[in-house]
Order: sequence, then C-alpha cells, then structure tokens
Amino acid sequence: MKKLLDDPADAVTDSLTGFGLAHADLVRVHTEPVYVSRAGGPVAGKVGLVSGGGSGHEPLHAGFVGDGMLDAAVPGAVFTSPTPDQIVPALLGADAGAGVVAIVKNYTGDVLNFETAVELVEAEGSQVTTILVNDDVAVEDSLYTAGRRGVAGTVCVEKIAGAAAARGDGLGAVTEVAGRVVANVRTMGVALTASTVPHVGRPSFDLPDDEVEIGIGIHGEPGRRRVPFTGAAEITRSLLDPVADDLRLADGDDVLLFVNGMGGTPLSELYVVYGRARGLLEERGVTVSRSLVGNYVTSLEMQGASITVLRLDDELRTLWDAPVRTAALHW
Repeated sequence: MKKLLDDPADAVTDSLTGFGLAHADLVRVHTEPVYVSRAGGPVAGKVGLVSGGGSGHEPLHAGFVGDGMLDAAVPGAVFTSPTPDQIVPALLGADAGAGVVAIVKNYTGDVLNFETAVELVEAEGSQVTTILVNDDVAVEDSLYTAGRRGVAGTVCVEKIAGAAAARGDGLGAVTEVAGRVVANVRTMGVALTASTVPHVGRPSFDLPDDEVEIGIGIHGEPGRRRVPFTGAAEITRSLLDPVADDLRLADGDDVLLFVNGMGGTPLSELYVVYGRARGLLEERGVTVSRSLVGNYVTSLEMQGASITVLRLDDELRTLWDAPVRTAALHW
C-alpha cells in the first residue's frame, strides 16, 4: 500500500488539520471531540444544518460546510460512523435559535448515533428534525443498512436544504423541502476497482480485471451483480435505467443530472458517462436543465462512478441555483 500518509491511524486528524488550514476563511476544525463548523459560527435566527458520516468520502461532508449549505459536519474514522459525543456539540453549535435539521445517510451506525445525539440535544432544549437520505436504488438491504443506502444524492439534499435555510425558511419548511428532495432523487453506482482503507492495508474486495461491480456502495458493499467490462455506453445504461425507472421519469420531466466520481476516475471519463447518460434521458423525453460532474462523494481511491438524477420543480431548481460558498461547491 502506498498512500501519502505517515501513520494510518492519524489519517483523519492529519487530513482535517490540513483542510482547516487551507479553508480557514470557511471552516473551523474542532478537536476533542472532532467536528467541523462554519467559520464565525451559526447565523442568528437561521435554521442550522448538520450532517456527518465516516471519512473516506471527501469532500463529503466537511467540504460542504459554509454559506448556503451545512453549518457543521461530523467526520468519523474511515468508513466508520461518528460517535454521539462528536455529534452533540456539532448540533448544539449549529443552533442559532431557529432549530437544526440533521441530514443522515441511511447506515445503521449513522442512524443510531445521530438518534442518540438528537435525544441528548433535545433534552437541553434544542429543536431538531432528522432527514434520512436513502437514494441508492441498487439494493433494498445490505450488510450495512436496513433499507436503501444514502449515497451521492446527499449532496442534493444538503445544497437545496441549505439554500432554503439561507433564505430564511423556518424549521418545518426546511425539513419539508429536504424531504421533497429525498423523495425525488435516486442514485446507482459502479466500481471498476476496490479501495484500500489505510489501517487495513489491502483492497476491500477482489474484483477481476475484466469485471465491474454494478450497484456498489460507497464503502465497497456488494452491488446487484458483477458483469464483464463492456465500455462506457453499456455501463452507463446499466446505471441510468434503474434510476430512471425507479423515479418513473416521464416525457416532459425536468431533472438535475449528477455524475459523481468515486475518487480514482479521471474527470475526462466522468464526462463520457455524463454524455451517455444525458443521451439516454433525452431519448425518454426528459429535459436535463441542471448538471453536476466531479468527485463529490468518493470511496477513497476507488475507480468508478455513480449517476444521480433529481426530478426538479420550480422551487427546487431555484434553490439549487442559489448562491453557495463551501470548499467543494461554490457559485
């Protein structure tokens, strides 16, 4: 294993230290316990947004802390849920008097630890609502989650809910719009190679050179099936069709098309996938009015990609377009 690390046990803390130094105008990195908050603290009277999960998926979640998105992010160890003692100060620190929305990906550890933290925070008088993200159409159940996993669609939830909070919506309204995104976003991913967790030192699964894993999870969880590698067009169709079918996309629908890299795939290849996916959507009569391409929800250095489609309405489109200033997303 060759990685630009010193001690694998310090991978997360060393990375966060560098992240905090590089983006000191946007974030503050806290230690003991570890979490990341907006520089300057929460905005008085604004609904706070907090998310989190295991590290190894950067820039998720810390890269989305800033104006127009999250107020705090809680990183666990690599591919490991953050603990309640980390989540509690993040939730409390994000509460500026209007309540907090916790955005949680559907993994058992994340769900249980956020539930515990929310109960502790509510006991101190804060009001918290929870949104569960479960956009992965690949599997209904796996070793890591009860029900569908939360994957790249999380970015859409955080961006749109963050914009609603930034424009002054109340806790109920921000929660409702976040739930509307969850109901209208779906994702499917593929792995060409496995990732290597630093403290393990070997690939997380074996994948023959001539095969790909369709429906992979962002921690290397099993997908729907392994198939021979056949090129971008066929793989893209294998990802896009289940997403479109699950959303029941119809002629005239307007969508955001998000092609996400798993960490090790060149941007040039992601644009190939985007072009193929857009063509397939247009064949269905679907309009792609918004796009996002890049590495936003990764799996360390895994080679692969995911396709996310979000059905838009006028309000969701406006909120997606609203200004955002974070380390990883800004316009």
